[in-house]
Amino acid sequence: MKKVRYSTALTVGWGKTFFEYFFVLIGSAIIAVAFCVFLLPNHIASGGVSGISTILKSTMGFNPAFVQWAFNIPLFIAGVFFLGRQFGAKTLVGTIFIPLVVYLVDLYNIKPATDNPLLASIFGGLFIGLGLGIVFRGKASTGGTDLAAQIVHKYTGLSLGICVAFIDGLIVLTSAIVFNLESGMYALIALFVTSKTIDLVQIGLARSKMALIITSEVEPVTTAIVHQLDRGVTKLTGVGGYTNEDRLVLMCVLDQTEFSSLRDIVRTVDRNAFITVVDATEVLGEGFTNLT
Repeated sequence: MKKVRYSTALTVGWGKTFFEYFFVLIGSAIIAVAFCVFLLPNHIASGGVSGISTILKSTMGFNPAFVQWAFNIPLFIAGVFFLGRQFGAKTLVGTIFIPLVVYLVDLYNIKPATDNPLLASIFGGLFIGLGLGIVFRGKASTGGTDLAAQIVHKYTGLSLGICVAFIDGLIVLTSAIVFNLESGMYALIALFVTSKTIDLVQIGLARSKMALIITSEVEPVTTAIVHQLDRGVTKLTGVGGYTNEDRLVLMCVLDQTEFSSLRDIVRTVDRNAFITVVDATEVLGEGFTNLT
């Protein structure tokens, strides 16, 4: 029995590892192709090492693939040296594979998808965000300037978000100087679309709501939600800021399409109830997305 369990666990582990590497390769390929057919030919340097390679390609004629290797590999080594070995082989695969695909696209002279810079910034950002989201699903990263930002973050105390924004912003500013102001604006559009697409891939389209309900009819409201809406309710202990009295706050997580029903249920039981609703972008567990 132990041997069977061990064999099954080993098979599952290898299968999971395979799919993670598969995600890294597919995501990296999407990033590289999007860079070559959208951003590079339209002089859109939307941050990162790819943005640096776009600028150097236009100003000095350097091959973008070689520029990316020249930056990515030393940054990966520096990341391992300064930050530890937590990046792993998958990040190294992404670091090397993206420039390889960029080189192959250039070698086979694949034509740009559009010469309209606005379309290029939107769809380039979309597909790069898609690729990055897939890579993140594989529990890896593409390295590059993200590693530089982590190093700066560790030794300066600045927040990681500020470090990333500073480095990407510097690249975008350089592109605006080297090319023109419009190119810098298009790069900002691409960055924005990329960030939103990553969120979409990571979290998905589904949106849930979390409702906090303050009511004097705790039990009737709880019973109504459980039986009529078929959603769970958690009772939280709270203290009134004005009255300084202890009271229970009901927390209920539900699909956004169910909020109208929740509001009607609470209003029917207690018209004086106070409801606060916030977005819950990712809900894992029974009744929502399974943890497995």
